[in-house]
Amino acid sequence: MDDHKDPRQSPRIPGERQFESLLWGSRLLVMLAVVPSLLGATVLLLIGTADILKVMVDTAVYYLVGGTADIHDTVVPRIILAVDIYLVAIVLLIFGSGVYRLFVSPIDQAESHAPSHPFNVNSFDQLKDKIARVVILAVIIEFFRAVVDIRFQTPLDAIYLALSVLALAASLYLMNHAHRTFDH
Repeated sequence: MDDHKDPRQSPRIPGERQFESLLWGSRLLVMLAVVPSLLGATVLLLIGTADILKVMVDTAVYYLVGGTADIHDTVVPRIILAVDIYLVAIVLLIFGSGVYRLFVSPIDQAESHAPSHPFNVNSFDQLKDKIARVVILAVIIEFFRAVVDIRFQTPLDAIYLALSVLALAASLYLMNHAHRTFDH
């Protein structure tokens, strides 16, 4: 029997073990963020799907029945909006599953997939990176939705649009370059 005490262990304060148990259990408070995130993602996925189905019905009515409203000006913006809604839903899914994995427990089914799967996060930095990528994609989609509605007044407007697209392409290039640099 060894009488030497581990110098890292200090004497226990009364109630310390119970307090530590409470602290460990408090990690489950993140479920207040996880569950609403998953519910919000579900709602958004349903809304995006309903929007796409409505576009399909309106298109079928226009071409098969001869609807009176011209759909050509609205189809693309409505589909882009639905894609944007899907992307926000994906952000909520990644956030909810990532927070669950970081605080509560690894997700067994996700563990069997590649480490790069969006649900497999090992740190806040990875979670932030995965969410940032989807958010940037959503911003790009929103940009294109705005571009579809642009009506050029002057040639300078077209130049501004071209510069905006160039800046967007440059930011995507830099983001991918930085991601490849950090992965190696």
